[in-house]
Amino acid sequence: MSADLRLNALNHWVTTHAAGRAFTLSPASADASFRRYFRLEYADNHATQIVMDAPPDKEDCAPFVHASDVFAAAGLHVPALLAQDFQQGFLLLEDLGRTTFLDALQRDDATTPDALYGAAIGALVKLQCASQASVFPDYDAALLMRELQLFPAWYLRVHLGIDIDAALTQSIETVFARIVANNLAQARVFVHRDYHSRNLMVCTPLPGVIDFQDAVYGPITYDLVSLLRDAYIQWPEARVLDWCIRFWEQARAAGLPVPTDFACFHQDFEWMGLQRHLKVLGIFARLAHRDGKTRYLDDIPMVLSYARTVAKRYRDLHPLVAVLDRAAGQPTPRVGLSF
Repeated sequence: MSADLRLNALNHWVTTHAAGRAFTLSPASADASFRRYFRLEYADNHATQIVMDAPPDKEDCAPFVHASDVFAAAGLHVPALLAQDFQQGFLLLEDLGRTTFLDALQRDDATTPDALYGAAIGALVKLQCASQASVFPDYDAALLMRELQLFPAWYLRVHLGIDIDAALTQSIETVFARIVANNLAQARVFVHRDYHSRNLMVCTPLPGVIDFQDAVYGPITYDLVSLLRDAYIQWPEARVLDWCIRFWEQARAAGLPVPTDFACFHQDFEWMGLQRHLKVLGIFARLAHRDGKTRYLDDIPMVLSYARTVAKRYRDLHPLVAVLDRAAGQPTPRVGLSF
């Protein structure tokens, strides 16, 4: 179904839930997937709600609804589900407002970073304390490795045009195996999987949590590194370390299975971050070249910087340094390839 036909169907579906009230629909946000979000505003009192459009041939609403139920039961502030139509791929949701953490942080308003990150860390500990196996898919070796493979496939080969020969492949695969081994050795908890400044909302109670449909059961540091080494905003290393310590202290106090030695926890945090950032480099390249979403290319230098810094700190990751340095020295190619 074309976008225009879907929009017509969406308008008709909303009409059936509006009980005769006049309304308008306007774009609320774009998504890196095929999902779209619209803000529904009623003419009589300007109350707003969010409508998700998830084409059922490309997206499945069921994981979103399931994760919403689990996260809400854990005590997180997620949008209330007001109506659903899995067959058409439409959801009607509570509107948590227009201000993301990123918006507030870039505006440098009265809400301090410590207040926002403190709330996000508290919510993350609360979520992890509710963790159980078999509620979400496992973040297993196959998935972790499949994500890592996006880096050579899309970022190196497609985006930078680097020829990946047998020797380079062997170096990359050796490091990937070490990263995944570390990730799998960590304690396992509920993982939002995209817990960062664009998916946390400034609302009451703080934070509002959105975009959780890809939740899994996996490494305990994953969401923390998503939050503190965000692909969209960067903080001084000393501040990141302070927030990391705060999480570790709260996690220990809550009985979560983090290492008793913070240095061990921090290394797990860094290695998990490397897995995520290599994946993100591949995803941003794929979004640009396959899907035509070139705006993500602007965020690549920060993500690449994260990856290079960590790879240089640990001897077992050094085989990756040369390829990351080479990537950093490459000019950004023109986007226009067809795949």
